[in-house]
Amino acid sequence: MGLLTFSINVTLDGCVDHQEGIADDETHAHFTGLMDECGAMLWGRVTYEMMESYWPAVARGDAEAPPAMREWAVKLEAKLKYVVSSTRQDFPWTNSHHIAGNLRTDVQKLKDATPNGVLLGSGKLATELDRLDLIDEYKLLVHPRIAGHGPTLYESGLPSTRRLELISARPLRSGAVAMHYRRALTRKWVM
Repeated sequence: MGLLTFSINVTLDGCVDHQEGIADDETHAHFTGLMDECGAMLWGRVTYEMMESYWPAVARGDAEAPPAMREWAVKLEAKLKYVVSSTRQDFPWTNSHHIAGNLRTDVQKLKDATPNGVLLGSGKLATELDRLDLIDEYKLLVHPRIAGHGPTLYESGLPSTRRLELISARPLRSGAVAMHYRRALTRKWVM
């Protein structure tokens, strides 16, 4: 069984607006590396539509982009992409598949069928999957910015605190820090 890893850009005050992060070559190389490690991508409809509106054109060479962005786009084009949506049925972007059934069951089946793991990149969907205890790891790229607005990470809340173990922290030249956390095993104390 593969792991479900939630990865997203986030500012110091928790903002996950994709326009607030630092979009340089090193950032794109970081996310290309994360994508290379996983077997599939998982998004909600809104994130899928945002990605679909830009990256296929970059992969085809129809949009100007620096080499790091083009590399990301070409690899993303080839990657399996799964989309959770109750409002849209058609997902024509290459290698895109619809998830519309029981969220817990369908995502667990996806994890079971993807030994290299699944990379989740949608904030609202992450909240729902965390409520179902399906997220195994968190790879957050924390940007040295305070946005002062939302949307924010987990803004609709979770039923309980998630205890995490720090696996690694790697600073980038921009001042962003790539943080890798894994869900901590819960211990029951016996007296």
